[in-house]
Amino acid sequence: MLDPLLLARIQFAATTVFHFFFVPITIGMVFLIAIFESIYVKTGDEHYKRITKFFGHLFLINFAVGVVTGILQEFQFGMNWSEYSSFVGDVFGPSLAIEALLAFYLESTFIGIWIFSWEKINKKLHAMCIWLVGIGTVMSAFWILSANSFMQHPVGVKYVENSVIGKKAEMIDFFAIIKNPYLWNQFPHVITMAITVGAFTIAGIASWKMLRKHEVAIFRKAFRVSIIAALIGSTGLFVTGHSQMQYLVREYPMKVAAAEALYEDTGNSAPFSVLATIDQKQQKAEHHLEVPGMLSFLAYDKFEGSLRGMKSLQKEMDEKYYPVVGKHIDYTPHVPTIYYSFRIMSASVGILILMSLLGTIYSFKRTETKKGWFLKLMPWTLLVAEVATACGWIMAEMGRQPFLIFGVMATESGVSPNSGASVLFSLLVFCVLYTVLGIIQYIAFRYTMNKKETTVKEVA
Repeated sequence: MLDPLLLARIQFAATTVFHFFFVPITIGMVFLIAIFESIYVKTGDEHYKRITKFFGHLFLINFAVGVVTGILQEFQFGMNWSEYSSFVGDVFGPSLAIEALLAFYLESTFIGIWIFSWEKINKKLHAMCIWLVGIGTVMSAFWILSANSFMQHPVGVKYVENSVIGKKAEMIDFFAIIKNPYLWNQFPHVITMAITVGAFTIAGIASWKMLRKHEVAIFRKAFRVSIIAALIGSTGLFVTGHSQMQYLVREYPMKVAAAEALYEDTGNSAPFSVLATIDQKQQKAEHHLEVPGMLSFLAYDKFEGSLRGMKSLQKEMDEKYYPVVGKHIDYTPHVPTIYYSFRIMSASVGILILMSLLGTIYSFKRTETKKGWFLKLMPWTLLVAEVATACGWIMAEMGRQPFLIFGVMATESGVSPNSGASVLFSLLVFCVLYTVLGIIQYIAFRYTMNKKETTVKEVA
């Protein structure tokens, strides 16, 4: 028998992860394009104008596909999560309205001006347009994350009875929503991740062009700027991730315990496990490879300090949330998924830091074009960055289970009263549409990347 709740959750995961493939590329690329154009305006170097236009075309392709995937994603909220939408609509409404009416309008308006005003307005004004697009993308991310952060840490609301839809959340403090501590731990991490993904996108494409001897002098400059941005972004990703980890230890210990497969409380110096065999049914894990004291350091910045395990946290949460849920349930998330998502994400960030560091060194030594193996590997770093991004979101969202809104609404309470067959049908339709969109983006990217410009004057 088809389980509509399971299928709805799979559909949400598929649409969200696929949509988020494009979002960080958009945010990261636009700021680097703005830097390229600013260098052109400052120096008059026509190479940077060529770089700006080339990557601007790729950015517009990605932006268009990202908008379409975002629109498709919104449909599944109404189809599969109507109970949740009714409950939280008054809270999400202001954030999503501001995102659409302010941030997205800012992006779309100045993208249009930027596209059609080359050679028609002052160079500095034209460069300002792309900077405003970048500001709009960050604002858009902020308001979307404010809504997501409410799901993780609900604040600024009261719960009232409605004669039509029953109990619902009603906002009483808008500023509490935007001051949400979860938001301010999540937002820097997401932005540094976006800068990292966008920078590796440009660096990878520049490497691909240099490897094929396409305008090497031009794309060498693009590579140098983007690989430095990749090093800054990936290092920032590590720093903000470490800060977020310590916040989770304080506020959401169950998520951290699941990420470490800790069923029992640790000793005073907690080791970090690299590999483990997890038996969720028996509630035990065998840790095969451990780094002594490292988990304590990640949690407390010192090599001592204990962390609580899932068994003791389960008793505490059952007692705390029984009045909300109305029954005794298992508050342990799916441990293998969270455990391995965290490790894949961490390993991916390590690879990104290493590749960006090597690239920066080669670039300053002007030996990057002599490192054929390195240029061949660089395009694959985009895939590594996207894997890290997807695993980070999977860990964050799966770690919230069994709640849709943490401590307030169980996931099963927010699903629409649909049949399993109807949810399966919509899931298949979404998968087909996303596959088509992915193919379209790939073809458009390849076509643009394969185009050769014989001289800079032809595109100036």
